Amino acid sequence: MFNAIYSGLSGLTAFSKGLDVISDNVSNLNTPGYKGNDLIFQDIFYRYQLNSGADGYSLGANMGGGVDASVTKLRLSQGDIRSTDVATDVAIDGNGFFVIRKGDEIFYTRGGQFEFNDDGILVARGDENQIVMGLDENGKLRQIDINALRTSPPKATSNISFKNVLSTATETHEIPDIEIFDVAGNKHKLKLILTHDEANNWIVEVKDDKDEVIATRGEIHFSGDGTPTEGFNTFTFEYKPENLEGNEITLNFGTPGSYSGVRSLSGAVDATNIEVDKVDGYDVGGLKEVTFEADGSMVLNYTNGNTEDFLSLALARVDNLGSLRQIGDNLFMVAESEQPVISAAAHNGLGDIVGKSIELSNVELTQQFTDLIVVQRGYQASSQILTVSNEMLQQLLETMNRK
Repeated sequence: MFNAIYSGLSGLTAFSKGLDVISDNVSNLNTPGYKGNDLIFQDIFYRYQLNSGADGYSLGANMGGGVDASVTKLRLSQGDIRSTDVATDVAIDGNGFFVIRKGDEIFYTRGGQFEFNDDGILVARGDENQIVMGLDENGKLRQIDINALRTSPPKATSNISFKNVLSTATETHEIPDIEIFDVAGNKHKLKLILTHDEANNWIVEVKDDKDEVIATRGEIHFSGDGTPTEGFNTFTFEYKPENLEGNEITLNFGTPGSYSGVRSLSGAVDATNIEVDKVDGYDVGGLKEVTFEADGSMVLNYTNGNTEDFLSLALARVDNLGSLRQIGDNLFMVAESEQPVISAAAHNGLGDIVGKSIELSNVELTQQFTDLIVVQRGYQASSQILTVSNEMLQQLLETMNRK
């Protein structure tokens, strides 16, 4: 009966631990990237009793010592991915962990709620000591720092392309208000004047926003099929505003032999509808948003329309998942003998990055409630074993006292 008491007591202890594990899982239901735990129950046998049977054979009995529940197993299944519309929220769809540096140590996490601190460094939201690591061009770990990239320098206009039709019946055609940028990012407007000459070619003249001629005698020729002629499909001139360095601008009327740009056709004057297709260049821009591609590369989007590719998020592949250990703050450590593979997303067996999203906890409430019922009933049954054993001992003592 004493053995039954100890067995029942081990049941109470084990099911109490089970309640601890379930409560921890449920309380972390809304923790992004959280991985639930399962308590492992193992039976205990202290001795094996042998008895001689009447027919000469040995009979035995397993004398159980109760249950042990000192080991938990990490459940590493994928959690659901939910959109958040927060630019620096990222989730991993598939294998891998984000790499975090905290002090001089490296940790790993599936929680992708990040933000840029005041110094422009990508950190875990709510804990600036958790620095999110990226990969440089050599594949080495480094912190993601955008402090020097908060603005985008201007780019002077270097190319203006045109499209649609120039009718040979047109003598002169103007294209006004062509907006360009100088080397300082200032906006200007140019006027393009096209004059049809006797040789069936077009003479190009360019005026600035003061209506002064800044370029002339450019020639645009067209072949018999109406497409631009090689060597006469572009006109390049220098644009030099007052007190600023000049830059060259090329007027591009299309690819020779192609109808993708400007076409020359015979017909009425009103058939001419040439217009600007594209103008490059931009002014100074501020950082508007940071986005992440599927391979983890970070794209900086500026208010001037410019985009710049930056570092990629570093991901870690841990082949021996049993070496992972939860340490709190949604972080994992790995055993010193384990060397995770560090790479970019979508490479070396790692999953894809999903931007503006987070991975939810993989805790399944229905399973937890089912386990909770089992734990409660197991605890009640173990408690009943202690009660019955105590009553039997009491009965034994009373019987011995009567003798």
